Amino acid sequence: MKFLIVGLGSMGKRRIRNLKKLNETDIICFDVKKERCKEVKDEYNIETYSDITNALNEKPNAMIISTPPDLHMKYANLAVENNIHFFIEASVLQEGIQDLMVKLENKSIVGVPSSTMRFHPLVLKIMEILNEGSLGKPLAFTHHTGQYLPDWHPWENYREFYVAKKETGACREIVAYDLVWLTYIFGEISKVSGIRSKVSNLEIDIDDIYNILIECKNGILGTLVVDVLARVPIIEMKILTEYGVIFADWINASLKYYSKDKKWVNVDIFSGKHIGDFIRPEDMYEDEIESFLKLIKKEIQQPYTLKNDLDILKILEAIEKSSDSGTHQIVKN
Repeated sequence: MKFLIVGLGSMGKRRIRNLKKLNETDIICFDVKKERCKEVKDEYNIETYSDITNALNEKPNAMIISTPPDLHMKYANLAVENNIHFFIEASVLQEGIQDLMVKLENKSIVGVPSSTMRFHPLVLKIMEILNEGSLGKPLAFTHHTGQYLPDWHPWENYREFYVAKKETGACREIVAYDLVWLTYIFGEISKVSGIRSKVSNLEIDIDDIYNILIECKNGILGTLVVDVLARVPIIEMKILTEYGVIFADWINASLKYYSKDKKWVNVDIFSGKHIGDFIRPEDMYEDEIESFLKLIKKEIQQPYTLKNDLDILKILEAIEKSSDSGTHQIVKN
């Protein structure tokens, strides 16, 4: 297959590495910024284009869309029009997804939204422990994700990064990102209540913290806090079950649980390899792209769909409506 990577920021470069790790070498790239094209061509010895028409003329079989979220639909629709399989990075905007789903109905190509954290070893281990059943059913959870926004991309001005925009703000993005895997573990969400605000002196017009209460359809209650304020990165969870407690820490790749035998059990978690100072391991991104390849080859069924992604964004919408109105919101999928 020939792959076209659209967008050559940090995620686009990561997807080049992912494909190469999977022994895929027929790769071309596109970015409107010529300096990014040159950088990628020099570093990875890959043909790059600053004109999307020229890139499409190379007849790629699959497209990986690693642009800012407000450009996702533009390139996804180009993929559909040209019968190209496509993968979209984590999104935060609903507009255009429903129309895209309709266009895909009579196509033989696959359209795959990102669900990266579903491939994280800690998420998979939590699922394994809960499914094993010895701790009984989960009753409640708390989860906190935080990292100071200027530390996200220290090589560029955070004020000019797409997460500094209101519609594609950093906290909005991470709330949706976390809901993708939280619903994977705990099931569909029926009701939310949220408060969002800007409490810092960051020089951008976004809400920099979300505090969210969650009620799942199966009765599980949860609390989710997402911020871009924490000077030390935080990604940690506590789960209360019928017979125990689970503690998980993504930064330190650690997990322990209190068992039915009234003993603490420490679980070894492979944290994967890290690139530079990124707090998330590369392996889950590789596994995600491998899943995309298997879907194209019809080796597996699609585990996470555009419809699933749209449902997640509707939960985000309900959270923000709750914050604006000061009322609980029923989630409508």
